[in-house]
Amino acid sequence: MGQLDGQAAIVTGAGRGIGRAIALVYAREGARVAVLSRTPSTIDNVVEQIQSEGGDAIGLTCDVGDKSQLTNAIGEAASHFGNVHVLVNNAQGFGTQKSARASTKYMGVEETDDDEVEYIFRTGAMATLWGMQAVFPTMKAQRWGKIINFTSTSGMLGTTGNTAYNITKESIRALSRTAANEWGQHGINVNMICPTLKTEAFDAWEVDRPEFVRQLREALPMRRLGDPERDGGPLAVFLASHGSDFMTGMTFMLNGGKMMP
Repeated sequence: MGQLDGQAAIVTGAGRGIGRAIALVYAREGARVAVLSRTPSTIDNVVEQIQSEGGDAIGLTCDVGDKSQLTNAIGEAASHFGNVHVLVNNAQGFGTQKSARASTKYMGVEETDDDEVEYIFRTGAMATLWGMQAVFPTMKAQRWGKIINFTSTSGMLGTTGNTAYNITKESIRALSRTAANEWGQHGINVNMICPTLKTEAFDAWEVDRPEFVRQLREALPMRRLGDPERDGGPLAVFLASHGSDFMTGMTFMLNGGKMMP
């Protein structure tokens, strides 16, 4: 406990799933946490749980697909805490602006809709870029900062029927490596987590493609999906701590052995 004492962390998409787990674990390790999400009720639940455990958190309603909302929320969090040490770009939208979904839906390359690509890319790759740009001045000035972005084995493997999602997740990898090269001189680490964790989004994907997900689970050497808090939390803490100060541009495979690059 206390690995993140004194740090201020911003977690997007923190109302549920992986983001929620990271926010909770960060607070338990001593970080002050800004919980960002689109849904006020889920934000309140996470903030209340953190505070009930003796942690320090604020909640900010934010649609990461809107640059001004995201930039303003990050600015508000930095102003409230006095600085920002960690940014976790976890949020990711699915579907389209007019018809959002809980997860991806099987759609071949030839039938992939422009609106689908635009929305998933904007709430994924573009939101990640905007978040990084927003924290850069503060992190550069203090000559230390941790940025954690999320990618996917789906993009790395070219999983069929996942065109729009694959595009954005591989773009995030390219963005992260570029920033790692440019910002390392300022003491800023940019790393990626590639998870296979059981979340609401994964459950929705399983409803859409039950046989595919069953085969995926059975093919995992660990024979199970990871738990966001128990399995994902420790890696997220490590990447936010001084223990990872000499690691940047790396993709960390949190997937029960699904891929062993």
